Amino acid sequence: MSPKRPHDAPSLFAAAGLEHEAPHPLPDRLRPRTLSEVVGQDHILGPDGALTRMLETRTLGSLVFWGPPGTGKTTVARLLADATDLHFEQISAVFSGVADLKKAFDAARARREMGQGTLLFVDEVHRFNRAQQDSFLPVMEDGTVVMVGATTENPSFELNAALLSRARVLVFHSLDAAAIEKLFAHAEEIEGRKLPLDAEARAVLARMADGDGRASLTLAEEVWRAARKGEIFNAAQLQDILQRRAPIYDKSADGHYNLISALHKSVRGSDPDAALYYLARMLDAGEDPLFLARRVVRMAVEDIGLADPQALVIANAAKDAFDFLGHPEGELAIAQAVVYLATAPKSNAVYTAFGAAMQTAKRAGSLLPPKHILNAPTGLMKSEGYGASYEYDHDAPDAFSGQDYFPEALGRQTFYDPPERGFEREIRKRLDYWAKLRKERGGS
Repeated sequence: MSPKRPHDAPSLFAAAGLEHEAPHPLPDRLRPRTLSEVVGQDHILGPDGALTRMLETRTLGSLVFWGPPGTGKTTVARLLADATDLHFEQISAVFSGVADLKKAFDAARARREMGQGTLLFVDEVHRFNRAQQDSFLPVMEDGTVVMVGATTENPSFELNAALLSRARVLVFHSLDAAAIEKLFAHAEEIEGRKLPLDAEARAVLARMADGDGRASLTLAEEVWRAARKGEIFNAAQLQDILQRRAPIYDKSADGHYNLISALHKSVRGSDPDAALYYLARMLDAGEDPLFLARRVVRMAVEDIGLADPQALVIANAAKDAFDFLGHPEGELAIAQAVVYLATAPKSNAVYTAFGAAMQTAKRAGSLLPPKHILNAPTGLMKSEGYGASYEYDHDAPDAFSGQDYFPEALGRQTFYDPPERGFEREIRKRLDYWAKLRKERGGS
């Protein structure tokens, strides 16, 4: 066993003179030093941007930065602290607990007593539970800290309403091709050499970054490492060297919800081509096909309904077909159902009617149905009028008695209002006919 090195003794790397030469990744070396160097967020950092206006007043309120990875949230928070002469303190909800928060708050109070403010940057703030989020409220209210939280998740769903009411949400956008190209140009300037790519491969590299600035620079660094002297990669060679970077798609996060929302709305909007595109995006990203099949069933009942009663049959059949065939053949059945639903007549009449009926049921309470439609298995119930004057519809003309079935205290209600589309056109005719008979036969 080797003897322990004294605390003040230099490390092996320092003794060899190598410690100061430790490599720094390209994204770290190109981290912006001023807010003007941040690319892709002109809507908040441009001349009329929200943060620009805020900084002109030299005051800063608590903020929540919402956006995808690699869009500059941490960098902007650090630069904001510099611009407002605040001490920058960073914690991560992944690694921090109540004790860490208390320590950070106490340190901020001590600084405040010395006349120094604190910008507390909370990375992954959505990972704190509700009680931990509530602990920020007092120190935000009394000015102990300016809290800047960063999240990749929708704050409306993940953060306490009380926290959101005390902070302004600023949305960071994925970097577009022009912003990625600025990063590449800056990297080439720093490195003193061009990326060994032809024009098409350069565009492909930008697409591989998928809007993530940090990823774009990491990919550029990999290209430089891979290239031999004088070698220029085309698009096919680039993809072979780097492999294809997996799409940003977290099944429990916004990428998941954004795409399933896009698929659902494309079906609702009767656009089969867009619907197929989003279905393919999700399958390509590794989404569970049975989750998609279940969502297709929901689309059938929510957006097509009785305008085409076959929609639910076909959606269920697609789910069963995938269950039977598996991957990849079964995915075609889901695609077929998506196209059928997208091209079917649309109606949310049943969806709307059910929602209205639920509201009425909750509001009206436990009302007794009219006695004439209640069974009377005992003599007491018969004496109370249960079942009296009930008319058996099959014995009535047109198999329709026209009786009222709503509780007397509630009165007749209308929930279902089918449109003049698809099969519901026929249902509308039947309802109108029965309404006419009900009026003629004395029903309400």
